Amino acid sequence: MRPYILAETNYLAIKDQKFELVVLPWGATEAHNFHLPYATDNIESDLIAAESARIAWERGARLIVLPTIPFGVNTGQRDIYLDISINPSTQLSILADIIDGLNHQGIKKVLIFNSHGGNDFKAIVRETGLKYPGMFICVLNWYQALDKSRYFHHEGDHADEMETSLMLHLRPGLVLPKDQWGEGREKKFRIKAFSEGWLWSERKWDRVTQDTGIGNPELATAEKGSQYFRDLTKKIADVFYELCMSEPDEMYG
Repeated sequence: MRPYILAETNYLAIKDQKFELVVLPWGATEAHNFHLPYATDNIESDLIAAESARIAWERGARLIVLPTIPFGVNTGQRDIYLDISINPSTQLSILADIIDGLNHQGIKKVLIFNSHGGNDFKAIVRETGLKYPGMFICVLNWYQALDKSRYFHHEGDHADEMETSLMLHLRPGLVLPKDQWGEGREKKFRIKAFSEGWLWSERKWDRVTQDTGIGNPELATAEKGSQYFRDLTKKIADVFYELCMSEPDEMYG
């Protein structure tokens, strides 16, 4: 039993605990190229959040990790078979209900541990924060925490070299043999402003990729995944610890 994982602990163990921070992992259920499982984002979220929490807990931080929300915003993947999508308004309702319960119980710091690029929480957090002004709500996108070019050769953002390496390290039994990996080729918008980042539209997944991957996984290895996982969880653990040791009214200096 890990005392910082709510799904594993029990009421006897936590009824007298005072947790400073609640971590809410949020993933997605979607195809990840040909070779990675539909639950890739959830597996990554589960294991990265848990290991980061372990490191912070052993330093004295008191935090609790909730079960991962397994469905995310996948509106651009409607035509990909069995990709499961919830609407942003649904995501807002789920988060608001969770925040309402935590606020009622006196927990004032919540970190959304995001594992899926389609989950854009900024507007949702703004709206929820107005209803619960005493709550401190923040969002961590773990895949943006490190410079991936220090670990991986090929760029990408979905079932790419990074995610494949992570899964080879974390759950190798769920990764298909290399001869079944897709190339992760991406078709990009023809209008230049999209690639420059100041014009945006949702990508239609069935039009931009043939294997559902974005990024070539060819050079992925478990060794790369292991090093990335170690460095990533150490960095995230520092954030968990700092949030636990900081009061909401003292976040600004």
